[in-house]
Amino acid sequence: MLGRTYDAQVCSIARTLEVVGERWSILIVRDALFAGSTRYGDFQRSLGIATNVLRDRLDGFVEAGIMRRRRYSERPELFEYVLTDKGRDLAPALIALTAWGDRWAAPDGQPIRYAHEDCGGSVTQEVVCDRCGRLAGDAPVAARPGPGMPADRAAAMG
Repeated sequence: MLGRTYDAQVCSIARTLEVVGERWSILIVRDALFAGSTRYGDFQRSLGIATNVLRDRLDGFVEAGIMRRRRYSERPELFEYVLTDKGRDLAPALIALTAWGDRWAAPDGQPIRYAHEDCGGSVTQEVVCDRCGRLAGDAPVAARPGPGMPADRAAAMG
């Protein structure tokens, strides 16, 4: 995981990166969300990740409330890692990252398509204005102070 160096930024993106910004973290969440992986061995086999790194990431997710440990065997005592609501709420972000990758990093076309399990329709992530509706990818979007921005920082933003 990234070092805790974003405290002064007052930025939700930076705070999110502290939890899921390392590449293995995103891939673990991807496998949990879209492949149904829950067990340590599932993640290890799918990703080929070093066991110590996987253990650290899963422990970090439990600590952050993104996953919870659930015992599935008493003898031997074994646990699986299940996404919480907080973890499942990462799905739109991963779908948006996939769309970017499909456009800019997939020269042979999209390698995976997200589908609604109930009807089979394609699932996408869109940017929507609460007044105008869906925005084109090149529509200008401004960052303005929100209610969590300290007053002195909000004033400096104009």
